[in-house]
Amino acid sequence: MSLAPSIRKYSGFNTLPKEDLEMKKFWCGCRAMVSSKSLLPVLTILVLSSTVAYAQEEAGPSAADSMFTVNNTWMLVSAFLVFIMHLGFACVESGLTRAKNTTNILFKNVSVVALGLLTYALVGFNLMYPGDFSIGQFFGFAGFGIASPEGAAGLINYADGGYTYWTDFIFQAMFAATCATIVSGAVAERIKLPSFLVFTTFFVALVYTIAGSWKWGGGWLDQMGFYDFAGSTLVHSVGGWGALVGALLLGPRLGKYTKAGIKAIPGHSMPLATIGVFMLWLGWYGFNGGSVLSADPGPVSLVFVTTSLAAAAGVMGAMFLSWIIFKKPDLSMILNGSLAGLVGITAGADVMTPLTSVIIGFVAGVLVVAAVIFIDKTLKIDDPVGAISVHLVCGIWGTLAVGIFSTNPEHSFITQLIGVIAYGIFTVVCSLILFLLIKVTMGLRVSESEEMEGLDLGEHGMMAYPDFQQVAEAGGSTMTMDTE
Repeated sequence: MSLAPSIRKYSGFNTLPKEDLEMKKFWCGCRAMVSSKSLLPVLTILVLSSTVAYAQEEAGPSAADSMFTVNNTWMLVSAFLVFIMHLGFACVESGLTRAKNTTNILFKNVSVVALGLLTYALVGFNLMYPGDFSIGQFFGFAGFGIASPEGAAGLINYADGGYTYWTDFIFQAMFAATCATIVSGAVAERIKLPSFLVFTTFFVALVYTIAGSWKWGGGWLDQMGFYDFAGSTLVHSVGGWGALVGALLLGPRLGKYTKAGIKAIPGHSMPLATIGVFMLWLGWYGFNGGSVLSADPGPVSLVFVTTSLAAAAGVMGAMFLSWIIFKKPDLSMILNGSLAGLVGITAGADVMTPLTSVIIGFVAGVLVVAAVIFIDKTLKIDDPVGAISVHLVCGIWGTLAVGIFSTNPEHSFITQLIGVIAYGIFTVVCSLILFLLIKVTMGLRVSESEEMEGLDLGEHGMMAYPDFQQVAEAGGSTMTMDTE
């Protein structure tokens, strides 16, 4: 690059002192050489090569470099949006439960994120993405801890130039923490805090990750053709199965089922629950949109549309059925209806048309209302926030819907059903073992007096609303303003 610019700069006689004859003879010789036909091809190549190199420097990064940066940035933004979902879960769960347990619920939701991230870094990531399986296509482990491959292997050469190793980890880790949060809502207001934290640790570290490896890690269900785009089953149904087992073993809250009948235990803040649902809806754009694993405009924009339409249809489906049954519009039902639509579309958000996404969302909205009533009144399982109905029932529906509505002809209803059954059996067995071991060694449920008083005081010795006096009642509590 340096030769051609130097020749251009010093090829004229005007720059030479007239009295320096020897130097003049030298430059004459140089000029004669440059004029020689034998050197023209060489000089032409040098000039052209230097020009191309200069142009490349001026042009900046290549197209591949630019796409790598864009894709990686979108994945990180998506991870941030999934993280925001934890704020949504905390608001929904605390809003739909009683004021005297708010601190306890918020404590659990913060702890779940911390435990999820740490356990996923320690063993979870390498269990879920083992590379090579050691027991058939059912189990594999790539070792403890996380470590990016050196150099470009962990950067632009990782995942075919889509994103870095570190981005892959943090995005997947946010999903892991989400799974355990689902269990928290179903066991709210009566589980011991230490017992819940122990369950969460093992559930996220082992159960969720081994189950996830069967599909997302390239395991046996992936080989079979099972499809779950962003986790209707892998995240939501797995969490829902764990929630079902926990709610069954714990039993209902005091005062819920009495000789006089079933008593509704309303939450203390519908505004808080509504804010939480909007936060979850927002976060779902990262949950589903990020699962494209690139910033490709076509798939990402389609996923945004199908996700939005399914959520909206879920609201309408829940509104339709709940209004007919209760004769009045129920806010809590349409809030869960939106979440039901979101859970339902998650398995196939990238392989649905706008019309089929509306159908999936509407059916999910109807299902969640029917499931809440059936689980509460027929099965008599106490689920304070409807987590089982939203995440388990609608997660199953969304997974099966892929086999019905997918635009990909390779997706099969039977294969989807096999996946649903496999995940159900595995998660129920593992959750049952964990909860029973914890029950025998630590105990699961708080005492009656602590439950009546509220877990905020019993477990934490503090109140979420210290400016109010809480008066405990059987099955509920009231709050009066402290004027002292």
